Amino acid sequence: MLLIRGTGGDATLTGTVYERGERAPSFRGAPDEDAAYVWVCDEFYEVESGGSTTRIDGEEIQVAFESPLPRGFDTREQAVEAAKEHLRTQFARVGVPESTVTIQVEKADPID
Repeated sequence: MLLIRGTGGDATLTGTVYERGERAPSFRGAPDEDAAYVWVCDEFYEVESGGSTTRIDGEEIQVAFESPLPRGFDTREQAVEAAKEHLRTQFARVGVPESTVTIQVEKADPID
């Protein structure tokens, strides 16, 4: 299991890449269980009202979360690159420039 963490605008979003042999989550919309690598992460966007209050670049904004986005991949490299792009996209949706987003990849112990 890999944790892919994006940080930008004083906020952090973390998703998970489940690797070959690990049990990825099974829920509506999850990729085929035969996928070798599965990326799962929330999606969010800024809203005028409702949602949850979060602080981005020192400013409080309202964000709404969508269901996690599960995607299956054949290789680890494809999964990690898609994860990085997903994180950059989420931050761009709330006005954080891509050039300021840092991304870390770390190996995590699977949860039984």
